Amino acid sequence: MAKFAANLSMLFTEVDFLDRFQAAAAAGFKGVEYLFPYDFEAAEIKRRLDDNGLTQVLFNLPAGDWGAGERGIACHPDRVEEFRAGVDRAIEYARVLGNTQVNCLAGIQPEGVSDAEARQTLVDNLRFAADRLEAAGILLIAEPINTRDIPGFFLNRTAQALAIFDEVGSRNLKLQYDIYHMQIMEGDLAPTIEKHLDRIAHVQLADNPGRHEPGTGEINYPFLFAHLDRLGYQGWIGCEYKPHAGTREGLGWLDGVR
Repeated sequence: MAKFAANLSMLFTEVDFLDRFQAAAAAGFKGVEYLFPYDFEAAEIKRRLDDNGLTQVLFNLPAGDWGAGERGIACHPDRVEEFRAGVDRAIEYARVLGNTQVNCLAGIQPEGVSDAEARQTLVDNLRFAADRLEAAGILLIAEPINTRDIPGFFLNRTAQALAIFDEVGSRNLKLQYDIYHMQIMEGDLAPTIEKHLDRIAHVQLADNPGRHEPGTGEINYPFLFAHLDRLGYQGWIGCEYKPHAGTREGLGWLDGVR
């Protein structure tokens, strides 16, 4: 049966970030993920994890100035040194937190940068990160994101991502498959997951439209959960959605699936 991780950047936001670990555990979650840990001391986050019996499942590499609208810098030719420094910073946190995988956000393609240059920059950065992380015992993953929520995001389809991964040529690079983003961009969810299961290391969810909890939109989540179980998926499923009417009030969908 699938393992569900609370995304603390979206769930339990009615309390301060460090208090969300306790809230997630109280709601029955065994793992957590979030965008970034870097505004907090790694040792303090580790204490919250241990105190609440939680597994640190995932966080992202540093992704530029998030507050200013940046959504990753891995495809930015003029930010390579910053990207590489961010890999080392993520390793420092992952070692303390016991985190065995980190996600790379490709970023929005910069104005004036061609598709070919953005792609080559991304390939080179992914190769660097995959090698550096492998030496530290950490898996690199990357995700396609829909271009409706983030216009101009460079990595936006499954086939595109896997073709880039093939060019990178690292055994330490796998796919983060976000059901919500891929429903918007390409649909055909169940066959795509089945076809590429051996390359998927992490799954995330939200329903569409609205990016709310399962059961609020068009995606047949009971079918997909059973499908993942039939396929033998062993990874985590990150709950990266915006609660429709409060986190705790919207957790009924989890009954019977964890």
